[in-house]
Amino acid sequence: MSNLIVITFDNEDEAGKVRESVRQLQRNDLITLDDSAVVVKDGNGKVQVQNEIDRGVRIGAIGGGLLGLMLGFIFFPLSGLIMGALGGALVGRMTDLGVDPKFVKDVQEAMPPGSSAIFLIVRQAEPNAALTALKPYKGTVYHTSLSTQGEESLRRVLRERQGGERNE
Repeated sequence: MSNLIVITFDNEDEAGKVRESVRQLQRNDLITLDDSAVVVKDGNGKVQVQNEIDRGVRIGAIGGGLLGLMLGFIFFPLSGLIMGALGGALVGRMTDLGVDPKFVKDVQEAMPPGSSAIFLIVRQAEPNAALTALKPYKGTVYHTSLSTQGEESLRRVLRERQGGERNE
């Protein structure tokens, strides 16, 4: 089962930095994401959403591309591959593994200008590695479907960073 984690930040850059840390965890096979998105609200209140393609779309596109290639090989090789990949991406999107756009919009509206948020749908993670990767960042857990213990660990790591900056 996947867990949705949303963390908000008081500046426009922090969510992007967290996404880079999470990408490093992915490269090291310490976390597996179904989807992620970064939302930035600039000082004028303009919102940008940087959404990564979710796992369902990737699987659908690859599977559809292979099916299209097999069917298209008989008829039209290149167009079969392209049509199969597009159809597969559509089927993958319909499986709806991604972040719900309405929820993203609700968070956007609650964010003050000059802030950012990261949305992560985590399928699997090495908890200690994930918490260590988040330790350098100052953020607030906005929403999570983690267990009570996992959520408290995440809040504690982000709170320790916040407390550390106030004392410096």
